Amino acid sequence: MAFTARPSEAMIKRYTPITRPGQPEKEPEIGTIHVEFANETSVGIKHLKQFAQELSEKNYYTGIYVSQVAPTSAALKIIPSVLPTVMEIFREEDLLVNISKHELVPKHIPLSQEEKRGLLERYRLKETQLPRIRVDDPMARYLGLRRSQVVKIIRKSETAGRYASYRWAI
Repeated sequence: MAFTARPSEAMIKRYTPITRPGQPEKEPEIGTIHVEFANETSVGIKHLKQFAQELSEKNYYTGIYVSQVAPTSAALKIIPSVLPTVMEIFREEDLLVNISKHELVPKHIPLSQEEKRGLLERYRLKETQLPRIRVDDPMARYLGLRRSQVVKIIRKSETAGRYASYRWAI
């Protein structure tokens, strides 16, 4: 079973960089997502190459492959070769519970490039000075974070009510 989804107008507006006089207009860093649910008993190089080929042929921006079993380690080495297309692989059991709704998981909001630049200017920081979050962290995978993106984490606090912290994806 497979399906695709296109970004909404609100998403396109949010992720389209602001154009400045004298600069060319930039395309937003979003696109069509293709999700495929596989029934295979094992996921190897052949399956993921076929999926990657479908992503590139149909010009999808992101591909999500969901299977019952974990792919082989050799198959996982294909993922970096499909750049600039983003390819995520999940096991079905990882998706049974929506981790973003768990009471102990704070709200995570990925920042756009413009919001990231504003944050770094406001606090006079380099991105390397921010606390880090790994791209293989469960919430980072859920959000589809990529290296060098920044996520805003809003936590509840007994003394402050709530506070925001920022993490840099590595």
